Amino acid sequence: MMSRMMPAAGATPKGANSEESAARWVRGMFGRVAGRYDLLNHLLSFNLDKRWRRRTVERIADVLARPHAKVLDLCCGTGDVLLSMESRRGALADSRAAIFGSDFCHPMLLEARRKIGGARLHSPVFEADALALPLAHESLDLITVAFGFRNLANYQRGLYELERVLKPGGVLAVLEFSQPTNRIFRALYGFFSKYVLPLVGGLISGSRDAYSYLPESIRKFPRPEELAHQMRDCGFSSVEFERMTFGVVALHLAKK
Repeated sequence: MMSRMMPAAGATPKGANSEESAARWVRGMFGRVAGRYDLLNHLLSFNLDKRWRRRTVERIADVLARPHAKVLDLCCGTGDVLLSMESRRGALADSRAAIFGSDFCHPMLLEARRKIGGARLHSPVFEADALALPLAHESLDLITVAFGFRNLANYQRGLYELERVLKPGGVLAVLEFSQPTNRIFRALYGFFSKYVLPLVGGLISGSRDAYSYLPESIRKFPRPEELAHQMRDCGFSSVEFERMTFGVVALHLAKK
């Protein structure tokens, strides 16, 4: 018997009736909020987003330390995780990891390039679709995806594509929003997501639909156990996940 609560196959913004229209909507939405994206991330998460990203980089530091590792921050947005990995690499005396970023939203990449330049770094970023990366088979040691996997038009295709470009023994780290496990906190979080987030996000960004889409996309996204199962089905091993902040986010780690 099929479950009544099957996980969504991919992002399903309101009005989108195909994977192509869903991707087009998501790209346009992020383009509209790119200039205020960092401000709203920090404000609406009470600065916890910085802690979540820092924890992610801590968990993959051993891969950054590999000789000549090739690392991709996928759905890099404005480049926060990329910059964190650059900082971590700088603290590793012998690290020669090549770190670069990719996103399919051009305005986000412009923000990332501005921040990279301001930090006097030279990490390249390029525009590409996560479902069809312009990269060779088995070319990467590490892929990080922070708060971007949820927006893919097809989760299974995304996992297969990431598995394709990872080397054997390569690591995938997916940091993504989830549903709190505590009943009382889940109720409070639900109220905040449904009423406060769209109001504040809409006022500051000028795009209320973007911050109405956010909580709905989290509600539809597979729970950590379900995503871990999908990762295994797509060929990943040693799959594990770590919940943070009462389950508001979950960090998934998996190996090819």
